[in-house]
Amino acid sequence: MREGLGLQVFLVCLGMAVCSHASMPQNHAHQRGLSLHRHKERGKEGQVLHRSKRGWVWNQFFVIEEYTGPDPVLVGRLHSDVDTGDGNIKYILSGEGAGTIFVIDDKTGNIHATKTLDREEQAQYTLTAQAVARDTNKPLEPPSEFIVKVQDINDNPPEFLHGPYYASVPEMSNVGTSVMQVTATDADDPTYGNSARLVYSILQGQPYFSVEPQTGIIRTALPNMDREARQEYDVVIQAKDMGGHMGGLSGTTEVKITLTDVNDNPPKFPQSVYTMSVSEDKVPGEEVGRLKAKDPDLGENGLVLYRLIEGDGMNMFEISVDSETQEAVIKLKKPVDFEAKRTYTLRVEASNKFEDPRFNAWGPYKDTATVKIMVEDADEPPAFTSPNYTFEVEENAPNGTVVGRVHARDTDVANSPIRYMILSYTDVDQFFTIDSEKGIIKTTRPLDRETQSWHNISVSAAEIGGSLVRVNIKVKDLNDNAPEFAAQNDVLVCENVAPGKLIETVSAVDKDEMAHRQHFRFSIAPEAANNHNFTLKDNRDSTASIFVTRKGFSRMTQDIYFLPIEINDNGVPPMSSTNTLTIRVCSCDSRDTILSCNVEPFILPAGLSTGALIAILACIVILLGDYTNLFTCFQASY
Repeated sequence: MREGLGLQVFLVCLGMAVCSHASMPQNHAHQRGLSLHRHKERGKEGQVLHRSKRGWVWNQFFVIEEYTGPDPVLVGRLHSDVDTGDGNIKYILSGEGAGTIFVIDDKTGNIHATKTLDREEQAQYTLTAQAVARDTNKPLEPPSEFIVKVQDINDNPPEFLHGPYYASVPEMSNVGTSVMQVTATDADDPTYGNSARLVYSILQGQPYFSVEPQTGIIRTALPNMDREARQEYDVVIQAKDMGGHMGGLSGTTEVKITLTDVNDNPPKFPQSVYTMSVSEDKVPGEEVGRLKAKDPDLGENGLVLYRLIEGDGMNMFEISVDSETQEAVIKLKKPVDFEAKRTYTLRVEASNKFEDPRFNAWGPYKDTATVKIMVEDADEPPAFTSPNYTFEVEENAPNGTVVGRVHARDTDVANSPIRYMILSYTDVDQFFTIDSEKGIIKTTRPLDRETQSWHNISVSAAEIGGSLVRVNIKVKDLNDNAPEFAAQNDVLVCENVAPGKLIETVSAVDKDEMAHRQHFRFSIAPEAANNHNFTLKDNRDSTASIFVTRKGFSRMTQDIYFLPIEINDNGVPPMSSTNTLTIRVCSCDSRDTILSCNVEPFILPAGLSTGALIAILACIVILLGDYTNLFTCFQASY
């Protein structure tokens, strides 16, 4: 009995598709394709023998996606063993894309893909092959189904679908502390090749943070990052496919990381010694004075506790905390007697309410200050009409400006004249003067709130004895400071920077008290308004973004640009200043990583042939010092 081959599909390999195994039947590796033929033969005695249909198993056939060659892609070939080549056999193809994407030559059985395929649009197609008689369309073989799979190429970059990201990590965290994980997706086939194998790297944010290449987990990379020095970091993470190798596609995302506060700062008194006074006629419970330790930490980490730890006034005075101002308030506990004791000394300790044991090893987690309290004689002194006075005066007011008036009356029957005087030890710099008869206090010079916002003086009203009153003078703020850049850092830009690239975001500060309520406006100074290199966008949130407006720069032509920016506040009166932003042109690699920002000397390219050198030498001799033509000659010879 003759062994027929039946209807077969032969897979034609294209490019890098590994298809030899895919096109072989699993149980008959010596024959290719699937036999669709059921052939009748007669035996020697004339009986009809029926050959049973072979049970071939079809594997997937492959066509590379995005193929853009000039000719249609040959996918495979249909062939029947009853086809004698006389054209009586007609091959038919049906199923997904038959007649549009996949066409068949009904005479030869060749199957071609006529269109460019996109695996991300459809990954595979199911087709049915059949052989019929051309004149009758009678099937010569049963229909057989097979699959054409679109083989992936790396045509999709990684994408971060949920960026930009926001994360926080405690300040002073150990190196390697996990901040967050970012994940990119790649539409390419993860089961084939490295098209979807991603590797993460950090483009911006070193040396403070790092990223794990395989997982995308961002971790701290520097020890002892201090929130009080810098609170926010802008990190840029890149995901690159092809396992990070050359030729892979990449995508980036931004991560804004905020350092949260921990209790890493002890309280600190601005002064080591404080001087206060108390009259002997004061009653227990009355306030003697205040002092405050500063702590830059936030919330509960910045809460300060005060206590008296030693001194000869421990039994005469007590201390408490003003919950609103976090000041230590010293009050009289027992009456004092000028004739018995005229001065007391206290030692005040400031400590945090909540301590972090991790930072105790850095040194004392507390601070102390000495308070000297002078007892004032109350032997028939004049009585001020108020226990203390609080006045306000505009900063920069001219000397001789009236601040306010204190008034005392003589409780004695004699009603002796009263003379007022500012005690020199409370007004060492002599900012104020007082009318000795009327008690009117005036300034002696313009005051600067930014240098000293409060002045506390003691006024004496004297006749036979004397009386003191505390006068608190607040210097009212004026908008007398122009805004300026918050940071004076140079901006680094790559030579091959693309137009429209954001290269810097600038912000401003103002020394005036109202700065936290101010809104700053930014614009390019008029003298640079027509520059063709950079442009500015006011973000209307007291920041401005600087963008590149032209394509590419050359360090050999110009390596530094100065961009004057005008900053205006909304104070009364409004103030403005012009600050210059320095922009340096740098050499960068293909990932925009900065390599150098210094102008490099011109070096002849390596590998010049002997002939090229001779040609250059000849040009020098002929041109006799014409440097312009010499450079052209050098280019031609190279």
